[in-house]
Amino acid sequence: VLSHRQRWAARARATSVEPKIKVWVIFEAVKFGDGRAALLDLIDSLGSISQAAARSGMSYRNLWGYLRELEAAAGFRFLERRRGAGPQGGTRLTSEGRAFLRRYRRFRLAMDQAATRHFKRSFLRP
Repeated sequence: VLSHRQRWAARARATSVEPKIKVWVIFEAVKFGDGRAALLDLIDSLGSISQAAARSGMSYRNLWGYLRELEAAAGFRFLERRRGAGPQGGTRLTSEGRAFLRRYRRFRLAMDQAATRHFKRSFLRP
């Protein structure tokens, strides 16, 4: 006869059960997480805040307001804005913005790995 925990572990292994966590870095009251990281990547790849807002379904005003709040709370600029068309113009990540995104992603990966380890210990061991 299997215990309740053994039955649950067997069921979890037979189906797709996995942990899901949300992680934020909070600058004062401004949250930064996966969605905001994706927005910064989108702005950087498109070179345009307005195009990134349109593609993400967010209003330009809301995105611009969030970026101003984030930069003020963080104490550094995430984006550099250059007037003009072509490769010299547009909006790109600053070196500090890129470094922050690298650190955030490293932190996020470590949190996911820790959550997976603890999940397996808690739920998948018989």
